[in-house]
Amino acid sequence: MASTHDILPDDGTAGTLVGRVRRAAGPSVVCVRADGVFDITHAVPTTADLCNADDPVSMARSKGERIGVLEDVVADLLAPIDLQAIKAAGVTFAVSLVERLIEEHAKGDPARAGQVRRELNTIVGTDVGAIKPGSAEAEALKKTLLARGAWSPYLEVGIGPYAEIFTKAPPMAAVGHGAEIGIRSDSDWSNPEPEVTLIVNAKGTIVGATLGNDVNLRDIEGRSALLLGQAKDNNASCAIGPFIRLFDATFTLDDVRRAKVELEVSGPDQFRLRGQSDLSKISRDPTELVAHAMGRTHNYPDGMALMTGTLFAPTEPRTPGGPGFTHMVGDLVSIRSPKLGTLSNRVNHCDKVPPWTFGVSALMRNLAKRGVLR
Repeated sequence: MASTHDILPDDGTAGTLVGRVRRAAGPSVVCVRADGVFDITHAVPTTADLCNADDPVSMARSKGERIGVLEDVVADLLAPIDLQAIKAAGVTFAVSLVERLIEEHAKGDPARAGQVRRELNTIVGTDVGAIKPGSAEAEALKKTLLARGAWSPYLEVGIGPYAEIFTKAPPMAAVGHGAEIGIRSDSDWSNPEPEVTLIVNAKGTIVGATLGNDVNLRDIEGRSALLLGQAKDNNASCAIGPFIRLFDATFTLDDVRRAKVELEVSGPDQFRLRGQSDLSKISRDPTELVAHAMGRTHNYPDGMALMTGTLFAPTEPRTPGGPGFTHMVGDLVSIRSPKLGTLSNRVNHCDKVPPWTFGVSALMRNLAKRGVLR
């Protein structure tokens, strides 16, 4: 697990870092500063309220109650979002588009992935990463592939006019830094998906960002795109954190656009996997993804956390001669980006992780009991 120092961004507490901590009184909104961690729940009961404020940065810097230093609370960190809808964008990079096509054509069988990858390179015959989604060039490629019987729902969202946006998990379901993250025991092909996660207010304005792990069960989704919910939304299958970094003088949307996300998986079998995702190679700008996710046709009054997709798709065999990478119980997954810090979680089966029992209604009762609701 990452050290307390490594959890923070490269510039430490220079930015406006907001999170949630499990305290004896209940979940509390905190701000991490150079002189400690401050509970600001009495000023702002939820991070959704904070992000919907006229000036989230000033609200985050409310005096609050000092509850110690980061080392004192790191074991009790929760996902830094609460009431926000948890959404995700898929097939936002050329590599992820090709990998989704492989899942589909291999029918979820990891043993066929290599052969299918070679076949698809021949069929597609062009660099889909160079094609702007929704363009005339994209439409021409669609007609060509339709004529060859090679069109796919993944190509539709990868280069078509509409982005793939789906619900990753219900509000309050995400786990935070240090928690176990879940895969299903009936899946034989599971991957981490390290992603920058946009924090969006009710008006559709991006106010900050954090990290996310959009765990995917590739064999289940590969059998049918209609099994996306089974592949994506399971107990503890969504990790977000460690903190929301709000936009201020030290961190802007352009930093998000340039963000690089590093992944390391360390297994109990001594296997180690490393990779990197570069948001500058995304096929749709973050603002475009937000416009597809919310607006006149999709309202989220508590705001939204939107995972932006990943460039990373591991193909390295876990065992010599094996079909490719898949998770095993006990894997430690660490995701880092210089401006956002490190999100680390250990893998377990979804039915073995601590059950999710504290939802929205429990939070509202708790906050009412504490007298912080207005």
